Amino acid sequence: MRSMQRRELLRHAATVSAMGAMGGLAPAMGWAQAADYPRPDATLRYVVPFPAGGLTDVMARQIGQQLGERWKVSVLVDNRPGGNGQIGADLVAKAPPDGNTLLAITLTHAANVTLFPKSPFNFQKDLRPVALMAGSPMLIVVPAASPIRDLKDLMAQSKTRKLNAGSSGSGTPPHLTLALFNELNKSAIQHVPYKGGAPCMTDLIGGQLDVVFSNIPESIPHVKGGKLRALAIASKVRYPLLPDVPTTAEAGMPTLQVENWTGMMAPAGMPDAAVQKLGAEVVKILAQPGLDERMRQQGFVIDARGPERFAPFLTEAIARWAHVIKAADIQPG
Repeated sequence: MRSMQRRELLRHAATVSAMGAMGGLAPAMGWAQAADYPRPDATLRYVVPFPAGGLTDVMARQIGQQLGERWKVSVLVDNRPGGNGQIGADLVAKAPPDGNTLLAITLTHAANVTLFPKSPFNFQKDLRPVALMAGSPMLIVVPAASPIRDLKDLMAQSKTRKLNAGSSGSGTPPHLTLALFNELNKSAIQHVPYKGGAPCMTDLIGGQLDVVFSNIPESIPHVKGGKLRALAIASKVRYPLLPDVPTTAEAGMPTLQVENWTGMMAPAGMPDAAVQKLGAEVVKILAQPGLDERMRQQGFVIDARGPERFAPFLTEAIARWAHVIKAADIQPG
């Protein structure tokens, strides 16, 4: 009798366990089959791993608002700064793969793969690409009174005298661009890390720094105000808001091309149907008339790509910056 009761209990436990597992998979399985993502009562949590007001935050709020309006769901932009963008990324990597938790990323996260080899999550395995949105090319700027007149001047003087360059922190896009410049030019401009772009700009204007490989939104007001001189823009084409500033190719260094881009990721287990639908919707939003000009005024150049095109872009970025980081022996701040 006891043996029969024990077998019955074990059979019941196994049934409950199986039902629990199926229950956990049910939302994902349903979306994979019916593509009914997102659910009408859903709240999409869009994690921005940087402070409010920056480039990534601006784009995330634009996309979040549009998604909420078009899909009639709530979208919460959740700023989780810290750890060079790793804190927010870790949160999303470990979130349920139901499509309700999303991550905004930048070039910084591609670099972090190399900078943080012992990260508590695996960026390439625990997250999957959804959409690339836009880029913001780096701008090379010096104080208005600097004797460095153009990029060729900088290339020459960096080999004959000691120069320093500020950045918003170790391993950030301005630092990575400096490291790439030093590698290409065989120079050794000294890196001076700051806790953000604003104090870095203050010291550059004051003459305590020689040059900054800057994010456009941080430096363009000072260029237009006459406090800084732009030597070149690190892109293939001239920037519309600075039409007189040459590209790095025009200025003598064609391989110095760097954009601090932003994109969207999701937990790796998010169903393909949901990823495809979300990626396609983001691309549609970015194709709206007038949005390109509004984003350009805030420092972006739209580069909309769904998951199939974003994935190889991301793989290439990780490999490119791994080479630069190892060559310059960059350590996280």
